[in-house]
Amino acid sequence: MKTTSSPSILIIYTGGTIGMVENHETHALEAFDWHHLQKSVPELDQFQFRIDAITLGNPIDSADMEPKDWKRMAKAIEDNYEQYDGFVMLHGTDTMAFTASALSFMLENLQKPVIITGSQLPIGQLRTDGKENLLTSVEIAAARTEDGKPMVPEVCIFFENELMRGNRTMKLNSEGFNAFRSYNFDPLAKAGIHIEYARHNILYPEKRAEHKLFPAINNISGANTKDGLFVHYNMDNHIAILTLFPGITEEVVEGFCNVPGLRGLILQTFGSGNAPQKPWFVEKLKKIISHGIVVVNTTQCPRGSVEMGRYETSLQLLEAGVLNGYDSTLECVVAKMMFLLGHNCTPEQINLLMNTSIAGEITLK
Repeated sequence: MKTTSSPSILIIYTGGTIGMVENHETHALEAFDWHHLQKSVPELDQFQFRIDAITLGNPIDSADMEPKDWKRMAKAIEDNYEQYDGFVMLHGTDTMAFTASALSFMLENLQKPVIITGSQLPIGQLRTDGKENLLTSVEIAAARTEDGKPMVPEVCIFFENELMRGNRTMKLNSEGFNAFRSYNFDPLAKAGIHIEYARHNILYPEKRAEHKLFPAINNISGANTKDGLFVHYNMDNHIAILTLFPGITEEVVEGFCNVPGLRGLILQTFGSGNAPQKPWFVEKLKKIISHGIVVVNTTQCPRGSVEMGRYETSLQLLEAGVLNGYDSTLECVVAKMMFLLGHNCTPEQINLLMNTSIAGEITLK
């Protein structure tokens, strides 16, 4: 158990552009290691508190991330939870929002910061954004309130001067430094000359709702407990994403509905959750729902929310048994569905929890 008053931060290096170095012969970017990062950011030594680092095996390109890698990250936090006051995770940008969303559900009752960051340019390059992202993430992870509690006890993404709730964030830019955006929830902090925290947006433990179904889920998953932290490891990736488009054919929808082993289907619909008024379309959804497959409605619009029943084109989905994804990001719905299916929740439990903000992921009016 950690007893010192000075904060201690653990940096968890998973891979990504932030730790890459250019091969001078091929000019290709290759994964390097933590020692390279440490050498490139000597400013880390200026922090007046303890900073340690670990590497999760060989660096992983974020395009190769899978649920098994999320489990390794969660295990690293569990194993070190009592020894550190905050965590900074270095991660590739492509799937960073998926990882942040997954960890927000896997780390139940989290009471310490988990700040995920990375960069668009390798940290060794002159114009890199990685150095500022790393240093500010460390500072945020160590920040405390007046009564000595962690300032931001959530899973967050910090990028280009903004701290965002992890499960509210999506990648929107593959070239600019402002790679991430939280369209439906305001930032938790903005970093300028000072770091200004929007404390009314931060999900402190006392603001979190208690979910009566979690004890049952914990028994199913055999979740571990340390300092009140429950770590969930069960995730089921037998899901599919069906993006609707004008002229979508019955054969395409049929193909998605007949994926072997399918347990969950995410619909990316139009506007506020609308879909074509084709009898065959609704009937196929009714059929798979009757067979126990979970279907969730999300919008293709980055800003705004699904409003089931606002128009007849979404009312038909509601009547068929499709669940409301509200203003979730696609990344969050993917992670939440894997989480719920991984715990073998009943259809009734899934219906309730998809309509519940478990970790601040949706806005309920």
